[in-house]
Amino acid sequence: MNKFSASLMVAATLVASSTAIARPAPLVSIPTHDAFFDRIKAHCGKAYEGKVTVDNQGPSSFSEARLVMHVRRCNERELQVPFHVGKDASRTWIITKTGSGLSLKHDHRHKDGSDDASTMYGGHTVDAGFDTVQSFPADQYSKELFIAQEIPQSIGNTWQMFIYDDKFTYRLVREGREFRVDFDLTKPVKAPKAPWGYKD
Repeated sequence: MNKFSASLMVAATLVASSTAIARPAPLVSIPTHDAFFDRIKAHCGKAYEGKVTVDNQGPSSFSEARLVMHVRRCNERELQVPFHVGKDASRTWIITKTGSGLSLKHDHRHKDGSDDASTMYGGHTVDAGFDTVQSFPADQYSKELFIAQEIPQSIGNTWQMFIYDDKFTYRLVREGREFRVDFDLTKPVKAPKAPWGYKD
């Protein structure tokens, strides 16, 4: 073998090695998080109507408006679920696999697509949860945002999501506060237009 051939072989070996090293790291997860994520993902493309079933602060704009969740965009790592409140399309729930659990973020936009001052707050799982239920206590970003916005009571927020065969539930709890919306998964409705800041 001449020097040129040997150099080509070394170069090919280095390229192959660098290709192997450059592959993305695997996305690790645990069975309960995977099952919960996949249960929601199974509804991708569908929309469902819901209603407020618990609100211990009394009637609000949520009580009077038509409430629709839309499992709009799904991939192996992220679910985007807009939550339409009447004509208000400012809210999108984003559920993400992080490698250390699941994250829930609330993406809030203005009608022109710009970010609301209160956006991307949410939490992260701290335990295994269940195939049908996951809890998201407020993360540090959210706590600091709530302090800056002078709503320190929200520091104690925990968001919960429940996904059963016939019902999806979004629930917010903290000391002295409970808010819950239940969506009927047995009756799909027409999917709404893209939420503010997103495109169809």
